[in-house]
Amino acid sequence: MNLDWEFIVESLPLYGEAMWLTLKIAFFAILFSLVVGLLCSIVLYYRVKGISGIIVAYIELSRNTPLLVQLYFLYYGFTKIGLHMSEMTCAIVGMTFLGGGYMAEAFRGGIEAVSKTQTESGLSLGLSKIQLARYVILPQAFSISIPSLGANAIFLLKETSIVGAIALLDLMNVAKDLIGMYYKTTESLILLVLAYLILLLPLSMLLTWVERKVRYAEFGD
Repeated sequence: MNLDWEFIVESLPLYGEAMWLTLKIAFFAILFSLVVGLLCSIVLYYRVKGISGIIVAYIELSRNTPLLVQLYFLYYGFTKIGLHMSEMTCAIVGMTFLGGGYMAEAFRGGIEAVSKTQTESGLSLGLSKIQLARYVILPQAFSISIPSLGANAIFLLKETSIVGAIALLDLMNVAKDLIGMYYKTTESLILLVLAYLILLLPLSMLLTWVERKVRYAEFGD
């Protein structure tokens, strides 16, 4: 297999810009998804009247509709009601909408794994619901949820490959444009794979390290 190394070298700046854009979208999407997921899981845990049903509907909707459909709805559908968003904002909002549902389920699983004796002990000590959540439930739930949260973070980073559908020059879109213009399919796809590996491998290794540290803090092994 003969590769066009000159084409590869000349294409590196385009992939570098696309990697930076992909990383920014993924960072904000993961961050906001964690916040949304945590808030939703707390609402579900305390069964807040009037809101719990809405949260359940949101989780089911976000997890059972494709990201592409969500992005099209935000980018094209909202313009019909006069709400215009930039491509970057739309991508972050869409991925947060998707990721929030997954993060909520991950947090909910962690919260439900905390034994009832822990919560009963906290209440018997006179802790308020807020103190109980802050000092007893959430720290344990977070450590239990780390594997699921990490898997969701990696999932969201990979899902950035969809945002090119709304005219963002992400990695996938750059690769498709180069293939369409120069017919350098092999070279473009090799660069695409390497770019995603550069983004995903460090994140995967970091999450594995965090998981081990948390497990060691809990169990000592």
